[in-house]
Amino acid sequence: MRFSQDFAPTGADRWPGRGRAGARGPLGILTATLALTLALTGCGAGKDQGAPATRTTPEAAADRIEPLATAPRPQLPVTVKSADGAEVTVASTDRIVPLTGGLSEIVFTLGLGKQVVARDITATFEQAAELPVVTRAHDVSAESVLSLKPTVVLAETTTGPAEAIDQIRDAGIPLVVVAPAKQLSDVGRRIGTVAAALGVPESGTELKSRTQSRIDAVRESVPAPADGRKKPRVAFLYLRGSASVYLLGGRESGASSLLEAAGAVDAGKASGLTKDFTAITSEALAKAAPDAILVMAKGLESVGGVDGLVKIPGIAETPAGMDRRIVSIDDGVLLNYGPRTDRVLSELIAQLYPRDGAGK
Repeated sequence: MRFSQDFAPTGADRWPGRGRAGARGPLGILTATLALTLALTGCGAGKDQGAPATRTTPEAAADRIEPLATAPRPQLPVTVKSADGAEVTVASTDRIVPLTGGLSEIVFTLGLGKQVVARDITATFEQAAELPVVTRAHDVSAESVLSLKPTVVLAETTTGPAEAIDQIRDAGIPLVVVAPAKQLSDVGRRIGTVAAALGVPESGTELKSRTQSRIDAVRESVPAPADGRKKPRVAFLYLRGSASVYLLGGRESGASSLLEAAGAVDAGKASGLTKDFTAITSEALAKAAPDAILVMAKGLESVGGVDGLVKIPGIAETPAGMDRRIVSIDDGVLLNYGPRTDRVLSELIAQLYPRDGAGK
């Protein structure tokens, strides 16, 4: 599943449906239909009036990258195996074009941001803001990429259209495809893959260590349920009111790993939803019975904030809807599974639990 700038969090880079060879995710036709919403407009974050709802990730933290203190020293040329099976030799990192926001985040955090000459529309962090965009409604423009004379291009298995990827490769540009991230355990693998492709394996090792230690520290902050209370059940909803898209996340949504790390239960997964997303129905919500609802900030505003969210059929009848317990995280980081994942997890924990740490 791929989305436009108004739709896509950086973490959505991995969602299937718009990639090479006509890829389709578990939702099949539904996923393909949702891709038609690319040009529609989403909005920013909404706010609830009741605790602990809808504090978005602080802008200063969410919208900036923290590069490694150690300057990277590329060891080139390198030959790496692309996720699509190709053997790719990278001889220069002077002009890097990452074709997803998640890949851009890794490149900048490795300390190679000055060599990046373009961005995908989902690279929303501050340091990339002035770079030219080489995607149109999230499809890659091969002409735009080639006009910038890149020395290496980074893509994901979901990057498309396939014709654009082939055109870039046919022009002789080294193009490395990276497998997308789906869970916390993918963070280190992604960082290592990108670092190896850019000839900075030592920087990759350093960044993996830093990122993992920060994630581990945040996980230690998860409060133990008080008085024998159960873990909170949290439903991840994907919302785009302007496109009338209302989806409930299941086992493959990408949110399960984060929710479980935050000491919660993925309500969609626990209710038996095995795909990535399914259309919201009163029956599905009743079965999921979430104590809290996780949404992306733009999605929340696109439905009119919390007031609009609880008007979606079935939501007001859930424990989360009755309590107006909504967790809202910035689109640009929520499902990124990159160097800022500790910030996402920290914000998720902060919003899920009252300040006394007892749970609700």
